[in-house]
Amino acid sequence: MDAVDKRILNVLQGEFPLSERPYADAAARLGLNEAELIQRLQRLLATGVLSRFGPMYHAERLGGALTLAAMKVPPDDFDRVAAIVNAFPEVAHNYARDHSFNMWFVLATETRERIADVIAEIERATGYRVHDFPKLEEFYVGLRLIA
Repeated sequence: MDAVDKRILNVLQGEFPLSERPYADAAARLGLNEAELIQRLQRLLATGVLSRFGPMYHAERLGGALTLAAMKVPPDDFDRVAAIVNAFPEVAHNYARDHSFNMWFVLATETRERIADVIAEIERATGYRVHDFPKLEEFYVGLRLIA
């Protein structure tokens, strides 16, 4: 990542234009042209610097559901299980933790009932139990990461 990439990340994570040509408008704000901004974002995605670039939807406000899930996965099987879990389109993100519950991921589904179905599918596909930690109360914490 160079200084321009860092500036792109710092600027775009806070706001992205809602317009007919959002990439062109964002690029102009950054002192770039539209094609260069798109190329840089594609490279950041392809190299894994970014795991995704897109809007964050509030699934519950759209009629869907969210839950936090955790698994205890033996370290020597972690990569295999992560690949299976990450293949589910309902998995919003997945991360490792240094804990007995070492794999944590967020599920976002179209309905609350679908959460249980996806959990059961992941358990069947991986051979490990998935623990469901549904949200009891929501708190908003603004988080802005500076590259």
